Amino acid sequence: MQPISLTAISPIDGRYQKQTESLSNYFSEYALIRYRVWVEIQYFIALTELPLPQLAGLVSETQKSSLKAIYENFTLDQAAQIKVIESTTNHDVKAVEYFLKEQMELLGLGPVSEFIHFGLTSQDINNTAIPMSLKHAVEQEILPSLMRVLQIMESQVQAWEAIPMLARTHGQPASPTRLGKEWNVFVQRIHVQLAQVAAISFPAKFGGATGNFNAHVVAYPQIDWLLFANTFCRDLGLNRSHPTTQIEHYDNLAALFDAFKRINTILLDFSKDVWQYVAMDYFKQKLKEGEVGSSAMPHKVNPIDFENAEGNLGIANALLEHLSAKLPVSRLQRDLTDSTVLRNIGVPFGHMLIAFKSLEKGLNKLLLNEEKLNLDLENNWAVVAEAIQTILRREGYEKPYEALKYLTRKNEAITKMAIHSFIETLEVSDEVKLELRLITPQNYTGL
Repeated sequence: MQPISLTAISPIDGRYQKQTESLSNYFSEYALIRYRVWVEIQYFIALTELPLPQLAGLVSETQKSSLKAIYENFTLDQAAQIKVIESTTNHDVKAVEYFLKEQMELLGLGPVSEFIHFGLTSQDINNTAIPMSLKHAVEQEILPSLMRVLQIMESQVQAWEAIPMLARTHGQPASPTRLGKEWNVFVQRIHVQLAQVAAISFPAKFGGATGNFNAHVVAYPQIDWLLFANTFCRDLGLNRSHPTTQIEHYDNLAALFDAFKRINTILLDFSKDVWQYVAMDYFKQKLKEGEVGSSAMPHKVNPIDFENAEGNLGIANALLEHLSAKLPVSRLQRDLTDSTVLRNIGVPFGHMLIAFKSLEKGLNKLLLNEEKLNLDLENNWAVVAEAIQTILRREGYEKPYEALKYLTRKNEAITKMAIHSFIETLEVSDEVKLELRLITPQNYTGL
């Protein structure tokens, strides 16, 4: 079968392929191979610039540029060549090494080709290539998509800053709030988590077979390999972990996954609230020509974008939870369980990207129904009871809470007239009565 969206097993590469296809540049098998090639070439070039004695003056700047062009212009056909080599080696990183040695022969660098992958183990490549690809995906795809959602939310905070709205605690009418403020709660929660994401560095393991540079030191004991490796990783935009076993300990990646999990949880919470507001008719939704809301009920316009976001954020969090719990755990100096798990890093980010794009679409479709918000406030004059009893407390009135409790829990509608009639029975000054009569559900919204 052709690898098209209709035959894909995962909806990331199937139904939602258009939303997620940009992530293939970071998380696909092709991308993993390209990033491995990238690390191997940059490592070789770094050795020439030390220089190792056997490499001094043997690699020209033109040849270095030609080497860099391999990963800069890396093609699917080249990735396929490496997979053919892997079918013989049964080792993915060794296949990259052999491919690069062939390329070096073509560039006249055959005599120094043994310095490709010199002194390294596979995880020096994997645990550098993978965090590098993740860093690029987060910076170039995930965060920009999230920021687009955040920018829409922030513009709505401003637009709806003064819109009064009945609050609901425990699902019951409560002290009025403002729509923009409620949106801003989520905006500020996300900003707090984004600051934590920004503080997390992307880790790399680079230290030889068991993390001690054994092979490097035995061959070149005079070189400061710690300094070399730290500089090499930093130049790739990574923070080298030290000390390590054969593999990265993944604590920083776990922190990153947990931080994104919290962001997803906030957006999932937000999606549910917006869904509820749509159900309460606080929002209408822009119609799109030709769209069908229900296969049976033609009147319906469903809040599908927020439902889609909720579902995909839930899947993303389940996977991020496993990644952050599993990856930091490995037997002794290493086992292979991290290898297969690492190949799934792109999956939760794929679901996140789908969710972010759904939120972006859904937020842009919202049409504020101020009439309905105001109607709910008018139908719930009981919520000003808190304001009245607080002023009565200020005035030293005897048992104000109990007086308002009796009024608001009678089996009668609490209307503006009922509230104002109650105010007239109070033994307070005319100035205080006027102050109380000026309180409405629309203006009792606090700061």
